[in-house]
Amino acid sequence: MIHTVGPVWSVAEDRSDLLASCYRESLRVADELGARAVAFPAISTGIFGWPMDDGARIAVDTVRSAETAVEQVRFVLLDDRALAVFLAALT
Repeated sequence: MIHTVGPVWSVAEDRSDLLASCYRESLRVADELGARAVAFPAISTGIFGWPMDDGARIAVDTVRSAETAVEQVRFVLLDDRALAVFLAALT
């Protein structure tokens, strides 16, 4: 299991790079472990207050652009609303 803690969303400070780093570093660790598949929640979009649409965009863009040997990434989402937002980010 790989564990990451995402940043708290802030109106006063752009922390997008920190959120993207959670996905990149998790994929890096997965590579070190030889993992071929990973599952991500919508990091920071719950109690840490990150807006779902922005969090989905950052997650999808970061995973797509990451240099990794991981062959399958799944986003494991809490509800239909989150699913709809992530599906929109994927298209």
